Amino acid sequence: MDKQSHRKIIHIDMDAFYASVEQRDNPELRGKAIAVGGSPEGRGGVVATASYEARKFGVRSAMPSKRALQLCPHIIFIRPRFAAYKEVSQKIREIFRRYTDLIEPLSLDEAYLDVTLDKQNIGSAIDVAKLIKEAIKDELQLTASAGVSINKFVAKIASDMNKPNGLTFIGPSSIESFMEKLPVEKFFGVGKVTADKMKRMGLFSGIDLKKLTEEEMVAHFGKGGRFYYQIVRGIDNREVQPNRETKSIGAEDTFAYNLTEVNEMNAELDKLAQTVASRVQSYQLKGRTITLKIKYSDFRQITRNYSVTEPVNDFITIANAAKKLLLATEPEDKRIRLLGVTLSNFGEIIPKQKSSDNPEQLELF
Repeated sequence: MDKQSHRKIIHIDMDAFYASVEQRDNPELRGKAIAVGGSPEGRGGVVATASYEARKFGVRSAMPSKRALQLCPHIIFIRPRFAAYKEVSQKIREIFRRYTDLIEPLSLDEAYLDVTLDKQNIGSAIDVAKLIKEAIKDELQLTASAGVSINKFVAKIASDMNKPNGLTFIGPSSIESFMEKLPVEKFFGVGKVTADKMKRMGLFSGIDLKKLTEEEMVAHFGKGGRFYYQIVRGIDNREVQPNRETKSIGAEDTFAYNLTEVNEMNAELDKLAQTVASRVQSYQLKGRTITLKIKYSDFRQITRNYSVTEPVNDFITIANAAKKLLLATEPEDKRIRLLGVTLSNFGEIIPKQKSSDNPEQLELF
């Protein structure tokens, strides 16, 4: 771990971000069980974020609203306001930039920060994390949890350990013993399927994973096996990447009721394509691959993609490609609960127009 010994990494994760913003902006919702997303009738849709009051009843992100209602009959469903969440996210990043320019956003509500050389010469990553948390609380009336360590993997796990409003430090001398005790399902990147496979092999925690050679790990888990082999030993040499390349831009929607008519599906694809086109154009990008995502009422999910010769970013091309992909799936009489449209394979950056009137900056998130 010599290469990492001088790194100071913070992972900041906002607490129940969407729900917390809604409770902050609407005093009537404070202290109540709310879910952002989903349907109040339980007919469809999934929970994007649940408040901590709702989580006490077992409500979780990505849970169908019907199940959320069963667990918490008095839950209040709130329609998402993504423009508001993005605005708050930008203010959070402004706080980050007071301390470092090495910021790697993972989503609107979480990011890695490298504060090895912080701008204010504070020196202590723990103190920087405290100051960031205090600023978010004082200026935005929201809480964040922070994980502090010498690499990204451990910092991310640490940020989740004492939510909400937590701050957890895992130092170099305790990383390996910490990883040995960590249940396999807590390893970032280990999903339910992989965790179940590991448990069938008798691998329940980090110390069990350490019994396998690197070759055995790769044989059982592919490329991910090499990463698991290293991380269980506290090795993670990934740098915080402030200018991560955007690989895709998309939009999706889960519907309040299942779509069964093709004209309804096409209307929704038009909305999604317009959103994607607007976002791609605002980022001055063009892409060659349009991808359609479909989730059916039985939760079966498929994706289909179509590539064009010249990069595009216009609404008509994206919408028409999505509709053709949909038609190829024979959608008649199907029950569709979610549609998504994504543009990727970016091959061209449009020259930015010069303007003296407050030009909009490109922000990738």
